[in-house]
Amino acid sequence: MIEKITNYILSGGLITEQEALELANQQDKEALYVGAARITTHFMQHKFDTCSILNARSGRCSENCKWCSQSAHYNTTAAHYPLLSQAACLAQAKVYDAQGINRFSLVTSGRKVSNSDLLEIVDTIKVIKKETTIKCCASLGLLDQAALKQLKESGVENYHCNIETAPSYFDTLCTTHTQAEKWETLDAARAVGMRICSGGIIGMGETLEQRIEMAYHLQQHHVLSIPINLLQPIPGTPLATATPLTEEAYLTTVALFRYLNPTAYLRFSGGRSLISKEAQQRALQIGVNAAIVGDLLTTVGSSVAEDKALFTALGYDLTADTDWNE
Repeated sequence: MIEKITNYILSGGLITEQEALELANQQDKEALYVGAARITTHFMQHKFDTCSILNARSGRCSENCKWCSQSAHYNTTAAHYPLLSQAACLAQAKVYDAQGINRFSLVTSGRKVSNSDLLEIVDTIKVIKKETTIKCCASLGLLDQAALKQLKESGVENYHCNIETAPSYFDTLCTTHTQAEKWETLDAARAVGMRICSGGIIGMGETLEQRIEMAYHLQQHHVLSIPINLLQPIPGTPLATATPLTEEAYLTTVALFRYLNPTAYLRFSGGRSLISKEAQQRALQIGVNAAIVGDLLTTVGSSVAEDKALFTALGYDLTADTDWNE
């Protein structure tokens, strides 16, 4: 069955949620991983997309997302600070640009940025575009089309808004906004000409079926940049004692995301440090072909030099054009 479905995808087909579930129930995980690797190589060759993020405003978020240390609903040790200055954002963009990272994203806490912060960010993006060669992204919450148009005109190429989890599980984890509102934002970003980036977090108590549901939902919305975060339980949040996924469960999830999204960049994101170097290497062989490198939002990220060595050792090309067509 694995061989049959793999060949169907290689010929240009897309599988259903039910077919992915049947794959997940196959006992031969190695065959599943090998099939996913074939799909990755066939559609994505050896291109690898790198991006970096800056936590440009932190903490005091009005939303009650159970995984997040920046939520004002929970008592955590996350830093609280207002929007960083243009100079601070530019300095970090220059650091990442000098390291040869493809993309740089400003990320802010909160439901959405205020109008005044948006104007500051627009000015900052213009300066970054003028003084560096790095491509700019943004993750600023649930913005409307008018705000997104301003960002696009300033030089933002990609807009990020994670759907976080399966549609059937989202309300269990967050009640202050809906997944539908996230899609409204992503659709609006597409409407003004931006590429979109959306994925989620696994290991938040969802079932394997719900991880498949999320991957299929992303396929149906034609998302071609998919961050796969692994929950890092944060003391003070409701998910502080969540049971970690096994490495096999993580690798199986990567494989199933690849089967469902054969032409997407599957992106190492938060939580990668929780799995062994061997599992990271295996994930790269199976289907991960993009990564957030450097520091993350509220946790320490990775060494850029070490990451580059890891990715290139597995045959990936970090210099290829990795822009995708919506």
